[in-house]
Amino acid sequence: MAQVVGGPVLREICGALFIIAYVLCSGSGIIGLATGLNALSDHAACTVWWAFLSAAVIVACASVRKFEKIGWLTWAGFVSIYVAVFIVVIGVTTRDRPAAAPPTGDYDFGYHTIAYPSFMVGMTATCTIFVSSAGTSAFLPVISEMTNPRDYNKAVYVCMALVQASYLTFSLVVYKWCGKWVTNPSLGSAGPTLKKVAYGIGLIGLAVSGCLYLHVAAKYVFVRILRNSPHLQKNSLIHWGTWLTCTTVLGAVAFILAEAIPIFNYLIALTGSICFAPIAICLPGWLWLYDHWEYRNAGALKMTMWYAHWVLIAIGVFTCVGGTYGVVEQIKAAYASGAIGGAFSCADNSNTHA
Repeated sequence: MAQVVGGPVLREICGALFIIAYVLCSGSGIIGLATGLNALSDHAACTVWWAFLSAAVIVACASVRKFEKIGWLTWAGFVSIYVAVFIVVIGVTTRDRPAAAPPTGDYDFGYHTIAYPSFMVGMTATCTIFVSSAGTSAFLPVISEMTNPRDYNKAVYVCMALVQASYLTFSLVVYKWCGKWVTNPSLGSAGPTLKKVAYGIGLIGLAVSGCLYLHVAAKYVFVRILRNSPHLQKNSLIHWGTWLTCTTVLGAVAFILAEAIPIFNYLIALTGSICFAPIAICLPGWLWLYDHWEYRNAGALKMTMWYAHWVLIAIGVFTCVGGTYGVVEQIKAAYASGAIGGAFSCADNSNTHA
């Protein structure tokens, strides 16, 4: 689609952003799974080793060639993570004070009717929230493997309705009871006991999420490499060698990025700003303008829609440039303050609160 409006140059740019986005998402999956293993083990081993083990599990699961073969994993992962989050949502409402807040004395939830965060903090928070609804580019590989592609729209509507309703209700409840003391990831927000329970139940979901992100990225690279080759559909040595190389190399890159930026929300925010802002905001707006170019000289309603899509593109550009700057500055500040111990550090960053 990018080639239609921008030629081969835009196609390659969007392709690169697609790969980077889902490799970064795989890295967030590695961080989440490693944090869970760390929580369950009482830090019996270096965090890097848990991250390495997590990366190995995710690469192994992502190396299954077809979505239809890992369909049962997606259901298991969905139920796992949904139940885990639900336990945390209930758990935070039973505590006298947030688990991450000071154990004694007064504390502040950090609520503000109108907040005045710095640009860096505001853009990091904005990009983190935006990512939760920005993975629509991953839907296209799914429709290509559906038995009945005509069911695609129904599946998308049901999926997005459930996802948005769950995100909104769960996040509001957790924020109401924890405020600024929400941990990263939030599964640790209900105290040490429920943290172990939630991570124990959610391990499958954390692994499957990273697996799916890596699978989508590897599938794109695999098809691009073998597109004009008979080995694309043939069970040959070249076919399997190429496929396993794609999953292993991209998994290794995801592991390195996860260890370089081991704080969960920073990695998520960077994914939203540098990758999803162009391909989930700017590109759809551009495609709509291409399909409805005649609206610029039509009636008032159509002209309003036409200019609104230019505003959409401008928002995407601002989020990409401003968000990337804000997140990078936040990461640099975290390194300078010691909140991030550096790549391949054994420090645990799972209890950082918002």
